[in-house]
Amino acid sequence: MIRKQSDRELFEKTFGESAQGTRLFFAPGRVNLIGEHTDYTGGLVFPAALSFGTWARVRMRRDGLLRFASTSFAGLVECQIDSLTYRIEDGWANYPKGVIKEFLDKGVPVTGLDILFQGNIPQGAGLSSSASIELVTAVALNEMFNAGFPMLELVQLARHAENRFVGVNCGIMDQFAVGMGKADHAVLLNCNTLSFSYIPLVLGDYRLVITNTNKARSLAESKYNERRSEVEEGFRLMSPYLDKEECLGQVELAGWEKARHALNSAPAVARRVEHVVKENARVRESADALRLGDLLRFGKLMNESHDSLRDLYEVTGHELDTLVKVARQSEGCIGSRMTGAGFGGCTVSLVHRDHVQAFQHQVANGYHRETGLTPSFYVAEIGDGARELDD
Repeated sequence: MIRKQSDRELFEKTFGESAQGTRLFFAPGRVNLIGEHTDYTGGLVFPAALSFGTWARVRMRRDGLLRFASTSFAGLVECQIDSLTYRIEDGWANYPKGVIKEFLDKGVPVTGLDILFQGNIPQGAGLSSSASIELVTAVALNEMFNAGFPMLELVQLARHAENRFVGVNCGIMDQFAVGMGKADHAVLLNCNTLSFSYIPLVLGDYRLVITNTNKARSLAESKYNERRSEVEEGFRLMSPYLDKEECLGQVELAGWEKARHALNSAPAVARRVEHVVKENARVRESADALRLGDLLRFGKLMNESHDSLRDLYEVTGHELDTLVKVARQSEGCIGSRMTGAGFGGCTVSLVHRDHVQAFQHQVANGYHRETGLTPSFYVAEIGDGARELDD
C-alpha cells in the first residue's frame, strides 16, 4: 500500500502540531464479485476487500473537540463531542461523526480526536469509500479508547451509523467486506443471518481488472430506493404462496416458480424479483466454481449477472453496458459485469494476465468512441480488512 504523501507531514501541516503520539489505521475499499442488489433482500453476496482504501492518522484529545480533515476535500470540520449532529455542510465528515456517535451511545468515553483521512478509492465509483471511512474510524476508536468490540460488532455499528446518522438505508455488505475481508479470499455472506465463509480467490493466470466509467452516478440513489420498494412489494405479494421464507433472499428457484403467478399483474416487479432469485443462485454457483478452480464457469456467471442487471433489474445504463460490451470483445477477457449500485461506477472483469495491457487499451478506445468518456483502470489485489498499521 502506497500513500500519496507522508501522512505525518500532512498531519502536522493540517493541524499545526507535531504528529508525535499519533497512530495509523487503514480500512480497504471493496469490490463485489457477484451478487448485486441482493443484500437488502437478505440474500447472498460475494465481495472481497481491496488493497487500496483509506488511511487515518489519529491523535487523542482530552478537551472534547473533534477535528476532521481529508486530503481529498478542502477545509477542516470541527465540532464538540456533546453536539454531534448531522450537518449537510459537513459532507463526508458526517460518516466519522456518525461512528463516533455510535460509540458514545454505547457508553465509550470518547474525549476528543484529531483525524486526518487520506485515501485512494475513487469517489463515487461504487467501491465503498464511505464504508472504508466508517470502518477506519471505528477501528481507531476501538483501539484508542480500549472499547474491546469484536470486528463483527464494529461492522454492525458502522452500518447503523450510515443508516441512522447519515440517513442512507444501505445493507450490511459494504461494511462487512471492509471490516472482515481476508487477503486472497472472497467473502460468501448471507445478509440475513450474517453467516459467512471465506472462499480462496485463486485466479492463476487471470487478474481482476476494475474499470471506472468516470460517470457521476446521478440516478443511483433514487433508483436504489425505487428498486428496494419494488422487491419488497414483490415479496409481499408472493408470500401467501410461499412456504416459510422470511425474506426474498431466502426464495430459491423452486419457490419463485411456485409463486411467480402472484406478480402477473405487475410485470416490472416480477422482473426485479426474478433477478434477485436468480442472482442468489449465481452467487452459490460462483462460490462452487471458485472452490473447484473453474474460472471459465465463474466468468460466464459474471456475464449472466450483468445481463440480468441490465434486462431485469434495469440499473446499468449506457456507460456500464458499453464498458461491458467492449470488455467482452477483448482477447483474454472471460467475464465482465457492473459492480455496485449501477448507473455509473465500475465494472469488474476477469482478464488473462498476458492481455491486461491490451485489454486496457482496447476498452479505453472503444468506450471513448461510444461515450466520449475516458475510463480509469485498477488491477485489483485482494487484501485484508480494517486494522491498525505498524507505524
